[in-house]
Amino acid sequence: MIKKEVKNIPAARPHPLRKKPEEEKPRPGAHPAHPSHTTHPQKRTTRHSGSFQYSKFGSKHRTPSHPPQDMKKKEGPKRTMKIMPPAEGVVRIIPLGGVEEIGKNMTAIEIGNDIIIIDAGMQFANDDTPGVDYIIPNTTYLEERKDKIRALFITHGHLDHIGGVPLVLSRIGNPPVYSRQLSVLLMKKRQAEFPHLPPLNAHIVERDEVITAGNLKIRFFGVTHTIPDSMGIIIETPYGWIVNPGDYKLDQIDGVVSQEEEEEYSIFDDAKVLLLMTDSTNIENEGFALPEVRVHQGLERLIRDNKGGRIIIAAFASHITRLMKIIEIAEAFNKKVAIDGRSMSTNIAVAEEAGLLSPKKGTIIPIEDADKYPPDRVIILMTGAQGEEFAALNRAATKTHRKFTLKKGDTIILSASIVPGNEIAVARMKDGLARQGVNIITYRTAGEDYIHATGHGNKEDIRWLHQKTHPNFFIPIHGHHYMLQSHKRLALSVGMPEDHIVVPDNGSIIEIDHGTKISVLKEKAPSAPMIVDGFTVGDEQNVVIRDRQMLAQEGMFVVIATVDLKTGKLKKSPDLISRGFLYLKENQELLHQTRLLIKKTVEDSTRGMNPINFDYIKGALGDTVSKFLFQKTGKRPLVIPVLLSI
Repeated sequence: MIKKEVKNIPAARPHPLRKKPEEEKPRPGAHPAHPSHTTHPQKRTTRHSGSFQYSKFGSKHRTPSHPPQDMKKKEGPKRTMKIMPPAEGVVRIIPLGGVEEIGKNMTAIEIGNDIIIIDAGMQFANDDTPGVDYIIPNTTYLEERKDKIRALFITHGHLDHIGGVPLVLSRIGNPPVYSRQLSVLLMKKRQAEFPHLPPLNAHIVERDEVITAGNLKIRFFGVTHTIPDSMGIIIETPYGWIVNPGDYKLDQIDGVVSQEEEEEYSIFDDAKVLLLMTDSTNIENEGFALPEVRVHQGLERLIRDNKGGRIIIAAFASHITRLMKIIEIAEAFNKKVAIDGRSMSTNIAVAEEAGLLSPKKGTIIPIEDADKYPPDRVIILMTGAQGEEFAALNRAATKTHRKFTLKKGDTIILSASIVPGNEIAVARMKDGLARQGVNIITYRTAGEDYIHATGHGNKEDIRWLHQKTHPNFFIPIHGHHYMLQSHKRLALSVGMPEDHIVVPDNGSIIEIDHGTKISVLKEKAPSAPMIVDGFTVGDEQNVVIRDRQMLAQEGMFVVIATVDLKTGKLKKSPDLISRGFLYLKENQELLHQTRLLIKKTVEDSTRGMNPINFDYIKGALGDTVSKFLFQKTGKRPLVIPVLLSI
């Protein structure tokens, strides 16, 4: 039975410490950084600089090293979108992240004068975003409607669902946050990393509660995942329920769902479900997902049968359920557990704080004490199953770990699958481990002992949920576009009409009119990723990222020329600086030709010009040098012309 304990959530208010729009504008006139060994001009010297790159297709393409004023983040009237509020009887759904990628999950539901948000995750940087800390969903639509935001609901405590919470909340008025106990504790730990932001206004709910957010009723149900306290969200509307289970798989054995799971989902037996939004991560995996209990059994056998050296288990720090089970198994066999890795130690400590884990005194020992016990009595939990450079296991593999050294006869269990893109890093780490005489067990070499299972439902788990909830409309979420299209085909296979399904993009504005028709507006909410780069958060840093990509691929070439204001001629031979492009000492002839070209370009451009237009000269010089270098070397460095006027 659903316990009808109703709580009122006040409307969110703008945070008083948030900067006013005019305070957030970048400082105009900032110059790009220049090489430290550039000579300092005299007081009357003026510097003019920019950056240029020649197009791959031979046309001139200028790329400023810093965004021009009209590309910088703007606030106020110009940013206001002309999107009308939903009409009476319309339910509006806006996926703001998580439907074109794995990660940064966030969805807004807008009904009447109320907006609620489900999840606010993050995505780690990739090859397309060099130097970036991480990425969060775009909050522009919500920032402009923060007076309508009633609450943020979190399905579970993984970073792709809570990683953006501190920064997202600070941008949308710091509304209250609702989730179960472990998720709230994990969010508070993350919030502590942002002491300059307001404290988390968090409330713990249980899966049988019903609360009120504005004029909306929200209820919850428990789901099975790799982290405890995972829950699904139900939003009640006059036309039926909107259901989002978050990340889930079924508690089942050989396709037979457990009695507890059946009871949890029995709330949908007689319910009218207007819309289902559900995870697409494993939509291409056939059958049911491997149950976690099989992994527990496999790890238990490996730990029980080990008669030699120490066992080191590397796993995702976010798989808290598995980490808790390993500690329980260790206690059953009278073994000690050393935990190495900040994120893993933090998550274990939070699980203890939540009352989900109560290890016996002395079970958990410092990593420094691992050598004080017989090898077969020690289990070491480590981060680094993905070959991360500074993670504990990789430091052990490279012999740079200051507190732990591998020994011949140790057994390494990699209790994780390899995330796409990490294959080379993992192979390199395994090479380092193998050179030290250890035994390596992966999910591919463990034989009949399962040592890893996904936390996401496979195709049959997903099909079961569709049939259990019998929704009228469907929006696939959590995955790349091809995954969402595969999920659409599954929905069609269980009898859903095609015009009742919408495959969204980030920022799609989807509306259900009086519960009878689903459509997508031609307008879209801003969806460019919000890039967190040091102390900067913004959605218009594409120029900065593009420059970083160019620097990584082709390097940079700096031209420093001093121009006489009276004659327009060069005062001396131009200085040239190359970084990541060419080794100058071995390319003297090219440098000589480049200097002659610079002299000719500048003096031809200034002939008859009074006063001298440095912007024009800089553009001509950058384009000419870029084209010349491409013709001579086949490379396209980022060319930065710096003109000093005397």
